[in-house]
Amino acid sequence: MRTVTATRYVTPLREGGSLPALVEADDDGLYVLKFRGAGQGCKALVAELLAGELARHLGLAVPQIVFMQLDPVLARTEPDPEIQDLIRASGGLNLALDFLPGAVGFDPLAHAVEADWASTLVWFDALVCNVDRSARNTNLMWWHGRPWLIDHGAALVFHHQWSDPVEQARRPFAAIREHVLLPRANTLAAAHERLSARLDLAVLAQIVDAIPDDWLRADTVLPDPAAQRAAYRSYFAARLADAGCWLQPLLQAAEAARR
Repeated sequence: MRTVTATRYVTPLREGGSLPALVEADDDGLYVLKFRGAGQGCKALVAELLAGELARHLGLAVPQIVFMQLDPVLARTEPDPEIQDLIRASGGLNLALDFLPGAVGFDPLAHAVEADWASTLVWFDALVCNVDRSARNTNLMWWHGRPWLIDHGAALVFHHQWSDPVEQARRPFAAIREHVLLPRANTLAAAHERLSARLDLAVLAQIVDAIPDDWLRADTVLPDPAAQRAAYRSYFAARLADAGCWLQPLLQAAEAARR
């Protein structure tokens, strides 16, 4: 993961509930910055990192993710008090995604996707418990003729209240019934066989180990970053090993959506 430094706050992106922003960095690139001081704090950044990199490993298109250093001094040039407070609360290491210039929001009526791709996305969102891929808010962009995944800060809902990661991993994901592409996901069983084989323990460990310690220290339930990384690894290992607990309800939900 590259680390860049924010040099200029360009504009807020008010479509997002956590008030992300378009910023310029010291590599002259434009990025969508997700603030550690917003909403769910560092948990949202962890979800963005883990879900985004898992999706990328599965072959889904995700804008490049970078770590971004933010100096609270940038708040001095912003006239909006809300933005000033957000910048001041987010000093240090944040997360940002490469900006996709000219991208438009995904329209399920106008943008056609194949059943295999829809099944891949639905399976992935069920794996990471992403509650934010509904028709009201698809969190998909259409860019250069294909869909791109954005904004996974609301995924991994289980980590906001850790209990037993293995038990949590076995729970069905009821919110999948609201997925925008569920009616098109008619090859889910094949997607499961194909995709689960790509996520071995080494891949999971590599992605989990990329989480900065600084983001994990904010957790008030598990004692330290090592314990939290172990919990994430246990969760995903169990979710893949015991997939029948959530895969069968997923298949049933997809069948019902096609009726």
